[in-house]
Amino acid sequence: MKQFGDLETVLMDVLWASRRPLTTRDVLELLDEDHKRAYTTVMTVLDNLHRKGYVSRRRDGRAFAYRPVRSREEHTAALMEQLLTVGGDPAATLLHFVEHLEEEEATQLRAMLDRLGEGES
Repeated sequence: MKQFGDLETVLMDVLWASRRPLTTRDVLELLDEDHKRAYTTVMTVLDNLHRKGYVSRRRDGRAFAYRPVRSREEHTAALMEQLLTVGGDPAATLLHFVEHLEEEEATQLRAMLDRLGEGES
């Protein structure tokens, strides 16, 4: 799994922000002025994201409507898991990451780990 390219990231952000599947035209209309592209460019990138397995699509008239396969959080977690496995020593990598958390983030992590631990008993 690789991180997205610049335009892929922009399009995934639009899809993640939507509560419904979006057609190419919908996505194009939701792009801010800094990211406007040709219809065919957006269509090609959405097709590439589908081919790579990041979005699903269904027919919507003559067009396709796209939606992310995973939530943003699930995608990010999968990237983190992959980085841990290629980083050499997963425990050392994770320790280094945790040592650099802000205090509030560390508190949230402790609370989540405590909740997970309670589920094991």
